Amino acid sequence: MSSRTLPDFLWSVRRAMPWLGAFVMSVAAAQGGVQVPVVPAQVKSVGTGFELDGVVQPVKQSTISAQASGRIATLLVKAGDKVRAGQVLATIDDREAQTGVQSSQAQVAQAQAGLHNAQANFDRTRDLRAKGFVSAAALDTAEAQLKGALAGRDQAGAGARQSALAQGFTRVTAPFEGWVLQTHAEAGDLAVPGKPLLTLYAPLPMRVVVQVPVSRSGAARAAGAVELLLQDGVGAGQWQRPVSISTVPTADPVSQTIEWRLELSAEAAKTLLPGQQVRVRFAGGQADRMLVPSTAVLRRGELTAVYVVSGTGFVLKAVRLGADHGAEGVEVVAGLTAGDRVALEPVKAGLAGAQAVAPSAVTK
Repeated sequence: MSSRTLPDFLWSVRRAMPWLGAFVMSVAAAQGGVQVPVVPAQVKSVGTGFELDGVVQPVKQSTISAQASGRIATLLVKAGDKVRAGQVLATIDDREAQTGVQSSQAQVAQAQAGLHNAQANFDRTRDLRAKGFVSAAALDTAEAQLKGALAGRDQAGAGARQSALAQGFTRVTAPFEGWVLQTHAEAGDLAVPGKPLLTLYAPLPMRVVVQVPVSRSGAARAAGAVELLLQDGVGAGQWQRPVSISTVPTADPVSQTIEWRLELSAEAAKTLLPGQQVRVRFAGGQADRMLVPSTAVLRRGELTAVYVVSGTGFVLKAVRLGADHGAEGVEVVAGLTAGDRVALEPVKAGLAGAQAVAPSAVTK
């Protein structure tokens, strides 16, 4: 008996458990003449498309951040809450902002008083100049003071509006109607400008984002149709086409993928949730490929091989596999030629004395 015909797992068993390995080898020897069904590797016409997993994303999604500094006084919503446009989502301690508003209002009052005084002085100086009691220089000075008072009033008004705007930033509101996807802070946390507080999304419209490998981008662009497998909530699903398709014009430098965005119709998006996985099919044309049954493939780590009939026995051949076509079989890219007969039960084919027979001739 040639030990080289034993499957790899028998040798691993023999090394790990010598007594059990000897028993298995003796049984294998006693089973000389074991029948192994074989089928020929065939070239068939199959679809050249492929499938990938996509993720559902809302088209309109926004991370709401703080625009003012201070402690978060209240957080009025939680994940899963529905909100309307303009609704208050959180409040930030505004005592400092209120002080700024009061200071600005005092500056406006002071500027108004200065303007009133400058206006009265200008009017009085103008009348005196008309009667010749003051010089032209005095009138010019009064006019310059009036213009300075006007500018001071405008500056104070702008400061008041800025203070009021800053106080408004202490009330965080929803920019659109939607749902709270996630909260990033809690009441009592310190808020600073730019710190995320929560994430909102609009339930419609939705899209499916799929990362297509650069190596398959050509096949994806040449696909006759792009379809989505949408679940109906019971478990079954149906293939549907997206409303529109767009791609990001750059590839991710790490994953070497290109992002495809598939817009969904409102009807199709009703049963989907953000983050849900969806099967995406890039349907292509037909092409001839060599196929073998998936049960004939022997996998040992990164090695893929099949047992091929050679003379009165079998020989193990390494193969490189392609796409899996389900019931049609698995594609063999290299390692076989058309007509090679492969064993449907590779473990039995590795036993000494194994004989190739047609599938219908195997005795139970």
